[in-house]
Amino acid sequence: MMIATTARVLLQLRADRRTVALILIVPIVLLTLLYLVYHDQPHPPGQPGIFNHVGVSMLGILPFALMFLVTSIAMLRERSSGTLERLFTTRIRKFDLLAGYGGAFSVTAAAQAALLCAIAFWLLDLTVAGSVGWIVLIAVLDAVLGVGLGLLASAFARTEFQAVQFMPVIVFPQLFLCGLLVPRGQLPGWLEWISNILPLSYAVDAVNQVARHSDPTGEMWRDIAIIAAFAVGALGLAAASLRRQTP
Repeated sequence: MMIATTARVLLQLRADRRTVALILIVPIVLLTLLYLVYHDQPHPPGQPGIFNHVGVSMLGILPFALMFLVTSIAMLRERSSGTLERLFTTRIRKFDLLAGYGGAFSVTAAAQAALLCAIAFWLLDLTVAGSVGWIVLIAVLDAVLGVGLGLLASAFARTEFQAVQFMPVIVFPQLFLCGLLVPRGQLPGWLEWISNILPLSYAVDAVNQVARHSDPTGEMWRDIAIIAAFAVGALGLAAASLRRQTP
């Protein structure tokens, strides 16, 4: 049942060209825009440009933010259309259903991360000291985390507009405190404490570890483990809060 659900959701996504464009094309457009903004900015000779720092961080942010938005709206649409109600009349278990949705969106997340990293490193001249493969892995985990939190958020929304309203609550604070704008160590003490419990902080830390070190570091492994734990926890909470339809 899980595989059948995954296949059905993937077929639905393929037929929805706007969603496919949001998942695959929009991140590339946004990253390219950042490249054009920072391309001609002065920087010390022999040192990476500003885009190199911002671009690497965005590889840990964009997959998370966009998959959160797509997943929360898509799951709410399934509930409001009565699809979940019909599925629950079959023998499908809640775990199989949620795993099917999570699997489908995780496949699209992997495609998104791989394509985004390919454009970043081969067309936009982004460079890192470590392996690009680690960046792709972290980007995929970030996207899966976005899927889990999107599924969770959809349980508390009644309309697609309400699902979008969760973006400022869940995504924006993490964006401001993850270290993209100001290094986390330079934040006021209480804001640094908050950033330490937000998963996106560890995503940005992980990609920056790869950017600065040629070999995997202990901090990178720790950050990856934390991201994975948050993703599993979000999926578990989403399963516990799954309802058949919007009240």
